[in-house]
Amino acid sequence: MKLAVGRYVLGWASIAFGALALTWRDFNEWQQIRVLGPIPHRDVLLYAIALAEIFGGLTIQWRATARVGALVLAVVYLFFGILWLPLFIQKPIYDQIGNFFEQFSMVCGALIVYAAAQPRNSSTTVRLTRIGYYGFGLCVVSFTLEQALYLRGTAEFVPKWIPPGQMFWAVATTIAFALAAVALLVGRCSLLASRLLTLMIVLFGLIIWVPAAFADPHSLTSWAGIAENYGIGGAAWIVADYLQPFR
Repeated sequence: MKLAVGRYVLGWASIAFGALALTWRDFNEWQQIRVLGPIPHRDVLLYAIALAEIFGGLTIQWRATARVGALVLAVVYLFFGILWLPLFIQKPIYDQIGNFFEQFSMVCGALIVYAAAQPRNSSTTVRLTRIGYYGFGLCVVSFTLEQALYLRGTAEFVPKWIPPGQMFWAVATTIAFALAAVALLVGRCSLLASRLLTLMIVLFGLIIWVPAAFADPHSLTSWAGIAENYGIGGAAWIVADYLQPFR
């Protein structure tokens, strides 16, 4: 298994998600269960999922246990992703389906790690890797559409001190997402695209989410935003790590 940095980043982001849930004793804006309603023994579910995220995040760090960790994380993120679909049916706005793809991008990253732990030339490995790779490509298409549809809201996330302006960077990053999606799905310049995509997402965390969390350290949304950002960044990095041996 040559996948390294990407799975470390995804793992630590997952540990952060679990730690945040345990600290606040609540789910966050992205990983939510409100569609389930007032379920009995809600705390039991919270602790079980939080511990699963921490367990998966830790075990994915080591080659010998990476497959187990990747499977656990894929199941957890798929669970949270699926819970966005009924909300989209109830209120069909793109933000709901966009949240599904944010969670699904981490499923795809975990799936590639899981596949990479098996013999590379096996049919199962090839099939799972393709699902993870092209699934992530579709997630990048979703990131593009979400930013384009909510361009003004995207611009508001950009710090005002960055020249030449908030709307410029909202448009520029939307175009960057679109170009990355095309490169990944078509298979042209895909390694370069995945590296640049990873860099952009990592910078999002450093420039937007980290300052927001420190500005309001009591905000679960901001801290979870860091975990979400680097979980997606870790998935992008996993794609870049996977493509490296083939270019």
